[in-house]
Amino acid sequence: MQTKNLKPGPGPKRSGSADAGGPRRKWISWKRVETLVTVALLVFVAHRLWPQFSAFAGVGGPVGRAPNVALETLDGETVSLADYDGQVVLVNFWATWCTPCRLEMPGFQKLYRDKADQGFTVLGISTDRGNRAAVEAFLRERGIEYPVALQTREVNLAFGGISAIPTSFLIDRNGVIRHRIFGFMPPPALRVAVNRLLNEQL
Repeated sequence: MQTKNLKPGPGPKRSGSADAGGPRRKWISWKRVETLVTVALLVFVAHRLWPQFSAFAGVGGPVGRAPNVALETLDGETVSLADYDGQVVLVNFWATWCTPCRLEMPGFQKLYRDKADQGFTVLGISTDRGNRAAVEAFLRERGIEYPVALQTREVNLAFGGISAIPTSFLIDRNGVIRHRIFGFMPPPALRVAVNRLLNEQL
């Protein structure tokens, strides 16, 4: 009696084989990468926008007392922050060549005009070097009326060293820096923050 020589046929594919699992594992891997990149971007944006958000929402602790430094404005008047006791003050470091500075200054001017009689002022500190006439012309062209002074080394150091502009400090009626804001400050958020400080009691 003859027997057939049977060759073993291909068995069932295992679920862990390269054909069945490879593409899916690659897809999962790319999905994880995309998720990590998205989370990293959100963390970066949140970190950059936290000063603006904290000023808007009124959260975060005080930065410290405002330094009592003397400045000579472009009008030739010598002022110090002590002269603004009882007022809410926005100290803004800026430059004529800085695009975010140019964008936020009209909002500062409007808020200054609207709230000056309620005890709010803006003190601009130009970081431009050696060209006072150019700064004065820039302010005239844009209708900036709030006081502006030129930065000195002493003023820069008194505010902890300004390494990027725009940088702004929002000071309450008691002379305490409540918010330090790096970068562009949206006018609606600033208005909310200023109104809150104006409504606080001395």
